[in-house]
Amino acid sequence: MAVDTSVDLRTRLQNWLPKIVLAPSFALVLIFVYGFILFTVYLSFTDSRMLPSYGLVGWENYSKLFRIREWDVAIKNLAIFASLYIVICTLIGLFLAIFLDQKIRGEGVLRPIFLYPMALSFIVTGTAWKWFLDPGIGIENTMHLWGWESFEFGWIKDRNMAIYTIVIAAVWQTSGFVMAMFLAGLRGIDTEILKAAQMDGASNWQMYRRIIIPQLRPAFLSAFVILCHLAIKSYDLVIALTGGGPGNATAVPATFMYSYTFTRNQMGIGASSAVIMLMTIAAIMVPYLYAELREKKG
Repeated sequence: MAVDTSVDLRTRLQNWLPKIVLAPSFALVLIFVYGFILFTVYLSFTDSRMLPSYGLVGWENYSKLFRIREWDVAIKNLAIFASLYIVICTLIGLFLAIFLDQKIRGEGVLRPIFLYPMALSFIVTGTAWKWFLDPGIGIENTMHLWGWESFEFGWIKDRNMAIYTIVIAAVWQTSGFVMAMFLAGLRGIDTEILKAAQMDGASNWQMYRRIIIPQLRPAFLSAFVILCHLAIKSYDLVIALTGGGPGNATAVPATFMYSYTFTRNQMGIGASSAVIMLMTIAAIMVPYLYAELREKKG
């Protein structure tokens, strides 16, 4: 009887041990992630300024937010940045994946080279590209030293073109990661299907267009969700590369939120902009997660 009790106690301890180990991390995530999300939502309905306040003002902060010109500029910049970033990263990532999938020599060397930029922080990427694109010390100055005096590339100083420098830096950093996702999808395609298509006389273009690309739908969807998430919450890259300037030309919702919350002492408006960003990300993530769970259950 004592042996049965000891075995039962040991079984209970084995079942509870993972829960006990994970409990502190779960509690911290619950408080410092989801708790602060709820607190931010609450602040967006208050008259908080420099410090949190508890005077409720309803939807007033949201009404003010959409009347602020800087917010309109931030939304416009996000639309330009996100659309170009997602499309270019997807195309470059797909091209590189198809290139590496040809079983070329040196794949083991090229793959880490393409993936390396993703190992850098966005602060490092922004700082490096700021030096590279600065007309005084970067590529324009180098071309002048080499004798090409008429060469000009001052996008980072141009209000109309500065947003595209952020696209260039972001695409450089993330394309390799997208390539890895597509390469994994390509390597997971059943080769028997491809052999059957070749026996039927299908050309390479027809195989990619009708067989390979359609089977990469999960990779396309995953890449789209991840790139959307990175684009919406982009802050450190913008700050390191342009600081939101020149003027307010490269401001995005994340920089707007930080500015109004911690610099302009308009915490209520800053919180409302953060909630809008959260809702945008949720509108992308929730349908994706729902579709994934439904597919697994099916």
